[in-house]
Amino acid sequence: MRSIRGASEENEKKRLIEEVRKGLALLEDVFKDCSKGKGFYGGDQIGLLDIALGSFLGWLRVVEIINGVKLLDQNNTPELLKWAERFCAHSAVKDVMPETERLLEFSKSLAKG
Repeated sequence: MRSIRGASEENEKKRLIEEVRKGLALLEDVFKDCSKGKGFYGGDQIGLLDIALGSFLGWLRVVEIINGVKLLDQNNTPELLKWAERFCAHSAVKDVMPETERLLEFSKSLAKG
């Protein structure tokens, strides 16, 4: 996702966004296999894989906003989208997830530097 920000040509940016979409499709498949119909990768409770992947959700939203795209959506990654919503709403997570607007501002300061 970091490469998308650094891409200078629009075609390169589109190619990188498509790579992210393909990766998310793989994570969708893994989620279906691992969760066995439950809410998180490891089942009923948030586990290590959920935390590892969940730590990228804020930045994923920033990439979506900056580039005017949806990477997690109902058509391509419906289970991953529901997982992300559950993860972010969970009591262990909701108070520590970074605000998208703050990450967006931070991203803009990185782009200047």
